[in-house]
Amino acid sequence: MIYGYVRISTKKQVIARQVSNILKIYPNAKIFQEVFTGTTVNRPEWNRLKKIVAAGDTIVFDSVSRMSRNAVEGIDEYFDFFEKGIELIFLKEQYINTELYREQLKLNENISVEDKDLNDTIMKGIREYLIKLAEKQIIIAFNQSEKEVQDLRERTREALRERKKQGVILGMRKGATFETKKSKEMKIQIEKLSRSFNGTLKDYEVISLLRLSRKTYYKYKKEMSEKNM
Repeated sequence: MIYGYVRISTKKQVIARQVSNILKIYPNAKIFQEVFTGTTVNRPEWNRLKKIVAAGDTIVFDSVSRMSRNAVEGIDEYFDFFEKGIELIFLKEQYINTELYREQLKLNENISVEDKDLNDTIMKGIREYLIKLAEKQIIIAFNQSEKEVQDLRERTREALRERKKQGVILGMRKGATFETKKSKEMKIQIEKLSRSFNGTLKDYEVISLLRLSRKTYYKYKKEMSEKNM
């Protein structure tokens, strides 16, 4: 079974992008979503997934930073899954996929000497070396992911400062409304699918198909109905 896990930790992030990235490559993946967990210790969906996943299963992440919130926690999670025979795939950091680490161990299984004690010592040393190498790569992946986030924030701040210098009024006028690209796309799909418009599906079926919350779905429907009045 292939599972996908996505998580956002701020209201400014868009979870749909992570979902889309995973389903683009693994269309049959069962997605577990976690929202606004950046400062929350408890992650119910993550804990539920960990209880379900079993040997031979695969968990796909958009990035290693979605698996855990820091490198130390990430290393513990990584090797816990590995020892249980569960594969981990990171779309943005494929060099730390568990499959590659498992292949390295298999390649070194052919190394052997007649002295059993010495052979065991060699294998133990190789395993410890590969573990340390994997740990370092995971830390590098976390640091790179964090750097990309910080760079994006800084670029956004610089762009805002530049626009302010140019006299651009930031923010929305009182009474003005703003429609995102995502909301436009969702409304097009709702119009096609919902029997309230041009489709044949019931509300709960459209909600499930588009992976929308009930609140967001009915908000879009209300806006669409008001626009057509």
